[in-house]
Amino acid sequence: MNDVKVSKTRNLLLSALILVAAAFGTSCGEGQSQLAIPGVQGPNLTLQQDQILITMVFENLQLEGGFRYNIPEYTNSYIAIEPDLQTTGTLMSINVSLQDVFNGDLQLLPPQSLPGGRNLPGVSTGRLPAVAFSIPKWKNMAFYLGPKFFGVFIPVKLDIGTNNIVTARYYSGKVRAGNISLVGADENGENSGFVLLLDLSSSVKRRLKKVANKYD
Repeated sequence: MNDVKVSKTRNLLLSALILVAAAFGTSCGEGQSQLAIPGVQGPNLTLQQDQILITMVFENLQLEGGFRYNIPEYTNSYIAIEPDLQTTGTLMSINVSLQDVFNGDLQLLPPQSLPGGRNLPGVSTGRLPAVAFSIPKWKNMAFYLGPKFFGVFIPVKLDIGTNNIVTARYYSGKVRAGNISLVGADENGENSGFVLLLDLSSSVKRRLKKVANKYD
């Protein structure tokens, strides 16, 4: 019984520390607030011509070579995995085409929640149209697309307590771009990771389309 109490107390303390760190990040600096993900640098968001580029470095994962994987249903989008030049870790680059993002057919995909069945944080229905797939080292990735959101779930091992989910605002530079959430493991000890949900409100869509049209 004492072990159970200690475990619960430890989980609550971990969650409190993460929330404090998120609040500190939000109030300081140039608005680059996002939850620190243990073992991961990023994710960072940029717009390159007609591509949304999401990059992150996995500090404790080393690969000898690079790989490229097409994202199912996203005809013009892909994930690149390669050794990071600046660290001993591995760089993941998620290249998502705006042509895919604005493709209405993708919003007809079956709605899905987080891997394992928990609700998507920050989404009123808890689900969005999605494709789920796995690549070596990353089991149960998922891409979500809705009228107001585009998102990606990246599976990583996080020790923040069973079923805990901690969410903070995500900024690209000084611009609020969406939310980022840390997701603890479920009751089976699986499906921990983080989910980045990007804002696709009408104003953001217009800005993205305007930039994309410059390169048509």
